[in-house]
Amino acid sequence: MTVASPRKSILLRLDPAIHDALVRWASDELRSTNAQIEFLLRKALAEAGRLPRDAGGMPRRGRPRKRREADAPEPETAPADDAPPETAPPDT
Repeated sequence: MTVASPRKSILLRLDPAIHDALVRWASDELRSTNAQIEFLLRKALAEAGRLPRDAGGMPRRGRPRKRREADAPEPETAPADDAPPETAPPDT
């Protein structure tokens, strides 16, 4: 069982127009507003050369990734090579 590192909670006061713009932008990027704010802060820190080396990565959210083909289970039954081809019903 993996224990997630503790995350800091802060109160952030924003102009309502700025908040609305962030909400729309986050929606366009398929992120929560909180994740969008963290993404933008990390980007700004990195560009300024101030992102700490020991800063963890962005937490992975959402659905798990699809399994690779090699990890996928084998199909239970495979169609026989000598089976007659399926035909569509005639048009009436």
